[in-house]
Amino acid sequence: MRSKKIFLTLFILCLFSSFLFSKEYNILNYGAVADTCFLSTQAIQKAINECTENGGGQVTIPAGHYKTGTIILKSNVNFHLENGAILYGSKNLEDYIKLKPAYISLRTQEATIQLIYAENIKNTSISGHGEINGQGSGFKKLSWNDEGITRPHLLRFITCENIKIEGITLRNSGCWMQHYLACDKLQIHGIRIFNRNNFNNDGLDIDGCHNVTVSDIISDTDDDGITLKSTSPRSCENITISNCVISSRCNAIKMGTESNGGFKNISISNCVIKPSEITEPTFFGDKKGTSGITLEIVDGGIMEGISISNIQIDGTESPIFIRLANRARPYKKDMLIDHVGMVGDISISNIRAKNTGKIGCSITGQPGFPINNIRLSDIVIEYEGGGTLEDFRKEPEEKPKDYPEATMFGTLPAYGFYIRHATNISFDGIQLSTKEIELRPALYLDDVKQACFSNMQIQSSSQTEANIWVKESQHIIIKETIVKGKSACFVNLNGENTSNISIVNNLLEDTDQIYILGSNTQKQTIIEQGNIKSSR
Repeated sequence: MRSKKIFLTLFILCLFSSFLFSKEYNILNYGAVADTCFLSTQAIQKAINECTENGGGQVTIPAGHYKTGTIILKSNVNFHLENGAILYGSKNLEDYIKLKPAYISLRTQEATIQLIYAENIKNTSISGHGEINGQGSGFKKLSWNDEGITRPHLLRFITCENIKIEGITLRNSGCWMQHYLACDKLQIHGIRIFNRNNFNNDGLDIDGCHNVTVSDIISDTDDDGITLKSTSPRSCENITISNCVISSRCNAIKMGTESNGGFKNISISNCVIKPSEITEPTFFGDKKGTSGITLEIVDGGIMEGISISNIQIDGTESPIFIRLANRARPYKKDMLIDHVGMVGDISISNIRAKNTGKIGCSITGQPGFPINNIRLSDIVIEYEGGGTLEDFRKEPEEKPKDYPEATMFGTLPAYGFYIRHATNISFDGIQLSTKEIELRPALYLDDVKQACFSNMQIQSSSQTEANIWVKESQHIIIKETIVKGKSACFVNLNGENTSNISIVNNLLEDTDQIYILGSNTQKQTIIEQGNIKSSR
């Protein structure tokens, strides 16, 4: 009998707790009106305030069209948009609150405006099948760096914990669609993004956050698609991104450019990058897109423990761009960055790219500061091609201070991969081809040390001077590679510092010469054996 009473008491307590937790605060009960001629900001804010003051629950936006200015989210609130609900951001700047967070980063140096804002809150979510539409085309770009100043962000969460964004549609921000800065335990799942109505129209910006999962999103943006940033000393750490479809006129998947803290333990998998199905409107970027995968450290941070796999790419000028440079932009005023960052421990595998541009892919560090430990495997890329001998002979400038972008060097000396200032590089199972006749080599190595290129298939032209160009590089293995098409030379070796090159077991049936030495390259540094070539 006693056990039955205990059980009954516990059951009633559970029901009561469930009732409290799921308490609903419908914005219509606080004076909101489903009419975009009426500003419902105060009603929505009142519902949020009362919800959090009473221990939490759900603030409901029922079906209908509502207009609002800045809304400030609070802890323990599920901000829920029902199916058919559309929350429109006001086009009047006076309806937005200028807010300056306590957290110091590159983009919090002055007060900014946003439609939905949260700072130092916990256990809060935005959910449902409704839509938040910022009407961002109503805000004109007035200066080079006016995002968040005269053009509002749609969502901005700063130093928050245990945040979930799920199911909703986000459209038409004045600048970045959503910016999560220095947040912990963040989940973004099943949302749809369309952001092509103004400049700086990124889809998702995760900035110095820890313990993040992003999955099942569909995003179409003029600017970058899914971007990890580090605009403060806090790195992005322990992040997974998976099962996303991304259309971007700039960089589809990107780490950078802001890179003060860096990026650690990041896993990106099972994503599709494709052109937008909608041609207009266009404010920025290129129809094809700039890059598929961009990894950058230019502001002193550290990038390590990066794994990217199972990515399908259709379009983009450059499928893969990896860059270490020394822009050294500080995250606050009167601060000096006196060191070059680090890029290493990166694995990119199972990539399929088609309809890509002429430029090529690049992996570039700085003199004395090489990119380190990069492994590429099972990658198939079809390029536009059409490169000339003039393109091949043009040596790209170092440009350590320039804004990092896959197009920054122009057409590269290699149609496949241009690699400069790098150590411990591994290519395994790489297939490179072009639609148009290509006179550049497939690979161009400059100041590369300790690298292995194996099991490759590369396309060649009889007018190409060499399939692989090696310059001032040491301890290089090139093996088990098939050259498709006629070729004058497989490997051309240049530079007095080029040494310890091994060329073994390659299938070169239509190749005249296995290797050619430059005038200042020593022959005794070359090991060549087991290669099959033309009898011509």
